Amino acid sequence: MSALPTLPALPAATAAELEFDRQVHALVATGLPPLLGLAEECFRACCEPLRDVLPTEPVGGRVPFVVVVPDVPVLDVLATVQTAGGGGFCTMEPGDLAGFRPLPELGVPPVPYLLLDVDTGADTLNVRPRDVAPRLAAAGRTPLTVAEGLALLVSDPGVLRSRGCYSLLGSRAGDKRVPALWVSGRRPRLGWCYEGAPHTWLGTASCAARGTGGPAAPEPRG
Repeated sequence: MSALPTLPALPAATAAELEFDRQVHALVATGLPPLLGLAEECFRACCEPLRDVLPTEPVGGRVPFVVVVPDVPVLDVLATVQTAGGGGFCTMEPGDLAGFRPLPELGVPPVPYLLLDVDTGADTLNVRPRDVAPRLAAAGRTPLTVAEGLALLVSDPGVLRSRGCYSLLGSRAGDKRVPALWVSGRRPRLGWCYEGAPHTWLGTASCAARGTGGPAAPEPRG
């Protein structure tokens, strides 16, 4: 009787791949797929092409990547983020919140994408958001949007305490307000502050780039 051939060992998953799987699972756990009108398997398939563009190098203490789904139903997902005081909440009316849209110059992809080299802005504490904008541009970085800030929170519900609260200068409503995420009553809170108001506890979040997995990634439909 001949011996069975020895099959080659499958390569072990990298730390980035394991983190990617964890983040996608966290998004699924919020109930996001049915909110987008997708089966869980289809949602996971939407995200899978991003595996090919995962970063392989550390980024000096910042968050290497965050999986982001555009046009996420913010209020529904925010409420599922549980911390010591309970679920996340928003102090803006739905219509008001909907007025905050990503700045066109950010080129936010219409499909799931990776937010790369994410910083919550510890070095911008007590700096007015409007003064941070040119600093980010000079450094080749861009501010985060509401959906991106929420994705970071979903990926790490403790981020507001471990890395600091942050403004989301990448989403604007055509006025002087800047949306922000901070801790209120031990719960994540989405609200807004004025672009000219500095806060000792609030930085401005940014990223180095946004990456997609190519045209194979289908777009979720609401």
